[in-house]
Amino acid sequence: MSRNIETFLGCDNEFEDSKIVIFGAPFDSTTSYRPGARFASRIMRAESYGLETYSLYQKKDLEDIGVFDAGDLELCFGDTNLALKDIEEMTSAILDFGKLPFMIGGEHLVTLGAVRAVSRKYEDLHILHFDAHADLREEYLGATLSHATVMRRIWDIVGDGKIYQFGIRSADRKEYEWGKEHVSTRLFGFQGLEEVIAGLEGKPVYFTLDLDILDTSVFPGTGTPEAGGVSFQELLEAVLKVSRLNIVGCDINELSPQLDASGASTAVALKILREMLLAFY
Repeated sequence: MSRNIETFLGCDNEFEDSKIVIFGAPFDSTTSYRPGARFASRIMRAESYGLETYSLYQKKDLEDIGVFDAGDLELCFGDTNLALKDIEEMTSAILDFGKLPFMIGGEHLVTLGAVRAVSRKYEDLHILHFDAHADLREEYLGATLSHATVMRRIWDIVGDGKIYQFGIRSADRKEYEWGKEHVSTRLFGFQGLEEVIAGLEGKPVYFTLDLDILDTSVFPGTGTPEAGGVSFQELLEAVLKVSRLNIVGCDINELSPQLDASGASTAVALKILREMLLAFY
């Protein structure tokens, strides 16, 4: 007999044969409203077998590409800096082998650990950010490391003119005014995405997708839901456009599966995950 090793559907390739490496970052210690994103990668892995490996949208199959599932990191919930360090080290190790790191959060702060690693390899790194929230606060309740400050900490790394946000529909007045001077923010949807993609072609891009960009009617299972979001089809079309870019690292985050007992939010997250894997391969 062989050991029972559970992987994401269609992601059971050998490491050396894979171009993409996915791993879970189960961390939600700074979540400011409803916790639970730490359980996303585990539940998504188990529920992925409700999907087909084949995509009718792209006419591609996960069985035909090389994706390795590295499992979930064991992160310290009591020390944010240590958790970010572990994420950074994992991302660096994947990059050292010339593979694409694909992280499953977790709360959005986990993106900071991955970007720290990717920015060391790619000096001219740009960030493409889909989200309901700007996440540009300098601090939140006195903490400079928070899911509400993650894009500000990433700005500390990449600087002005390198962060492009879409779908934003929630922000503190002060962070919104600061953001107008330092980042490119498109409100409520994907207006101008084609123009931004054209400007980013050939440049290294880290793509971070906070799933709460989706409308709450589509995706209620998240820690900080915001009404007025995009539809699944709008997000899918945007993701397929993004795939034209030189994506050097990516993540999806902020699914809290236990907040949607129907399982619909997990199903939505998994379908987006499948389409991203196929599109970015």
